[in-house]
Amino acid sequence: MFKLKLPTDPRWANIAEGNIEEILTDHAWCEQKAATNAIGLITMLPEYPEIVTELLAIAQEELEHFRQVHEIIKKRGYTFGRTRKDDYVNELVNFIQKGGNRDDLIVDKMLFAAMIEARSCERFKVLTENIKDEELKTFYRELMISEANHYTTFIGFARQLGDEQKVNARWEEWLEYEAKVIQSYGKGETIHG
Repeated sequence: MFKLKLPTDPRWANIAEGNIEEILTDHAWCEQKAATNAIGLITMLPEYPEIVTELLAIAQEELEHFRQVHEIIKKRGYTFGRTRKDDYVNELVNFIQKGGNRDDLIVDKMLFAAMIEARSCERFKVLTENIKDEELKTFYRELMISEANHYTTFIGFARQLGDEQKVNARWEEWLEYEAKVIQSYGKGETIHG
């Protein structure tokens, strides 16, 4: 569905399961950042009320996911750590086109969001298929579906706001770039690590 060029090695799930407390904290902050990103996009698109409505729903859903992860952390007696720097996401930020016109920037920010949702969905699938913790298997299966829907929404907005052929070509560039970036990851106790 996402056409990711480099799938996550399933052994990453073993790394993640080795420190669930760290994965959950990192995941919670990823959800908070996703909500913040959706709100940031809203500020760029006031003239599109339908898109604003959808982005509000995504922001609320991401905050709900943040709450759910936080509740799991509390229930298990873990410590909710401080926000983490997400090197993977920061590398993707560098690929957003600079300069150009406002519409191109908005389209690229939609593709950026779609890319993160696609990889997050793929990581949740790896967790669902490879960890032993039944509660988290069920939880990540539900989130996997949500992330897939967000991916579809963001890429759909990009195609709605830009020339579809140009958007599709740019998405291919994003896929190629992300494949190079993700080669450095998959060994850490973070959602994108």
